[in-house]
Amino acid sequence: MTTALITGATAGIGAAFARRLAADGHNLVLVARDTERLRIQATELHDRHGIEAEVLTADLSTDDGIASVERRLSDRKQPVDLLVNNAGFGNKGRFLDVSMADELTMLKVHCEAVLRLTSAAVPGMKTRGRGGVVNVASVAAFVPRGTYGASKAWIVQFTQGVARDLAGTGVRLMALCPGFVRTEFHERAGMGTDNIPGWMWLDADKLVAAALVDLARGKVVSVPDPRYKALMGAVKLAPRGLVGGITSKTGRKYGPR
Repeated sequence: MTTALITGATAGIGAAFARRLAADGHNLVLVARDTERLRIQATELHDRHGIEAEVLTADLSTDDGIASVERRLSDRKQPVDLLVNNAGFGNKGRFLDVSMADELTMLKVHCEAVLRLTSAAVPGMKTRGRGGVVNVASVAAFVPRGTYGASKAWIVQFTQGVARDLAGTGVRLMALCPGFVRTEFHERAGMGTDNIPGWMWLDADKLVAAALVDLARGKVVSVPDPRYKALMGAVKLAPRGLVGGITSKTGRKYGPR
């Protein structure tokens, strides 16, 4: 049986990855900050699917938290075959409304943690000639929308670059770029969602199913829904200045109130 390590595993997209991978017979290493939620989740997945679910409590906004996950990923006696870098969050407010400390924490979780954990996981995968890394980004990576969008754009660019460097090694990397997904994400950030049209919402389980198909096909960037594929196609064709203006207005209309 192979082992997958998932950060931000207790809710949203991370929890959906855990459910799907457990159902497919993968052992799991579940990473999040809440030990009790992790233990409950691990027990449920073990009892339902007969897999082993290891709990690793870590706060990826801290050096100690990142280092603890790095150590687990570097353990050659208990190899991790799939890393899902899913941990992330949003900040409510425009630039200068958000404290510098919160902005830097976002970069720590979205960029530094992804860099360090990918770097810890890949050498063993390369030696074994197989493995995968899914870095959860966002369609926000493709439009100018502040620190959140910039950090997700970094994830996409980083993933594409590493995927090229590792071509032919048996290690696959993919940046997953969803749109609005029904999770705890907006609630935790204190963002209202009543003004977001129903058609823009994605189901986390369906999203993960599509993402794993894209990973198996060798896609490096996955936008796993026809609606958002169409939107991103339009974004690529539109002038950059026009896109910036539209996304700024749209963010105020459909984003946090």
